Amino acid sequence: MIDQLLAWLDHSDVHPLIASCVFHYEFEFIHPFADGNGRMGRLWQTLILGRWQPLLAYLPVETVIRSQQRACYAALAASDKASDASPFVDFMLAALHAAMREAMLTTGPDKVSGMMSGKVSGKILAAVGRRPGIAIPELAELIGVSTRTIERHLRKLQEHSQLRRVGGAKGGHWEVIAGEGE
Repeated sequence: MIDQLLAWLDHSDVHPLIASCVFHYEFEFIHPFADGNGRMGRLWQTLILGRWQPLLAYLPVETVIRSQQRACYAALAASDKASDASPFVDFMLAALHAAMREAMLTTGPDKVSGMMSGKVSGKILAAVGRRPGIAIPELAELIGVSTRTIERHLRKLQEHSQLRRVGGAKGGHWEVIAGEGE
């Protein structure tokens, strides 16, 4: 059953947010281990979400679910009773939303996008998304790397059609190209 679930995930065209929730539910439904199925389901969901959008790998979903453990069990039971993952998917989407809200409130949007993106390229995309006119030296200082490192990553981002420069070095700005990571 796990092989079938992994094959479904590999070939599914369901939106990653929904697919991660369905996978989590189905994993717990299959219950492959004597203990730890909930933790493993949450780990898999985090991995699926992080693969889709790296910043989602850092959300405190575990904490949110722990604080709503009764509601989580109720959603699992409702899904089991209905033979439909929808109640659990609804619960998990609300938990993910709460986790994002918690991260934003406790850390602040600028720090969240920089810290949670993980890699220099992700931090660059987050920074230029907020400030399209930001200069390379400012990016280097903000991210904590050299200007040469920023220049190297900017070239790679442009080569991979994730970022483009509009205008010249003076007076121009950066544009994050929509659709990346989707």
